Amino acid sequence: MLLGFKTQLKLNQNQRQQLARHAGVARHPYNWGNDLCLAILEHNKNCSDSEKIKFPTAIDLHKWLNKLVKPHNEWYYAVSKCAPQFSLRHLASAWRDCFSKKKKRPRFKKKGQHDSFTLDGTIRILSSHLIQVPVIGKLKTYERLPTIYQPKILPSAE
Repeated sequence: MLLGFKTQLKLNQNQRQQLARHAGVARHPYNWGNDLCLAILEHNKNCSDSEKIKFPTAIDLHKWLNKLVKPHNEWYYAVSKCAPQFSLRHLASAWRDCFSKKKKRPRFKKKGQHDSFTLDGTIRILSSHLIQVPVIGKLKTYERLPTIYQPKILPSAE
């Protein structure tokens, strides 16, 4: 079973801008959520047990993002909803690893350094060198894409 693969994309200028926009929209909620988590940890360190705030999950962060941040930043709506949503999931996973002593605490992301974002949904391989991605459109690749076996669905003979 093929779970994922990496390939080099052949992009035009418009597609480069759209991918950079997606990476920027993914970076902003990650840094916003990380700042919020650090503020909550600092608050909880300096107060009594009755005044402590529950550490937020990815779902909590996403709800707060939709209520507090998105209405003031219209550029969030120019990209796929998956970019900010998955960045908050990655942030929650990073904090989980930090609390279980597997890794250090998450750092803030910087523009142009290891920019990334995650998409899911209807990503389709159209041909050996063409991928259909939501919001961005069709992307060409330099390498041949792997063929995915799709079994034929036959009507049952009842």
